[in-house]
Amino acid sequence: MSQRDRARLDTPRDPRRSFVRQRRVDSDSFGSFAEDFARFMGTAKFLAYMTLFVAVWVLWNVVTPESWRFDPFPYIFLTLMLSLQASYAAPLILLAQNRQENRDKVVAEQDRRANARAHADMEFLAREVASLRMAVGEVATRDFLRSELRGLLAELEEAREDREGGSGRDPRGERDGRDDHAARRAPGDG
Repeated sequence: MSQRDRARLDTPRDPRRSFVRQRRVDSDSFGSFAEDFARFMGTAKFLAYMTLFVAVWVLWNVVTPESWRFDPFPYIFLTLMLSLQASYAAPLILLAQNRQENRDKVVAEQDRRANARAHADMEFLAREVASLRMAVGEVATRDFLRSELRGLLAELEEAREDREGGSGRDPRGERDGRDDHAARRAPGDG
């Protein structure tokens, strides 16, 4: 006996006992049958079979001898057969549509969740890119450093030229460093 067929211990039993064991119908297998049937009814093959069936029915009841005919001209029995087929087909088609609608709901919910995750990821990445742009804006680039170093080099060369030009003072108006050093020496150091 399978796990599915056993009664659960936490569910009370039905007090009525039947002498005939009731057959359980698996709704999923019946639903898949309904979907297969509805798919078949929506094909050209089904329409061809139905047209052939009705044509044979009508021809049989028109061409054959009177004693062999089972449904004379108003074709009441044919109408009954087609109505019976339609009365069974309609609920099966509705069942197939309901199952498809349930699947569509599940897929739509999964798509919604995936879209929400993708949107959150895109927002996170946009914030990260913005923060990287801000951080890169604050970082000294190679070109900026080169231009600054060139400027400093030009200032140093000007200062050296001014010093070598005989003024003995650096560009800031102070005395040459050699004179400073000599002035700091105390007399008698030597």
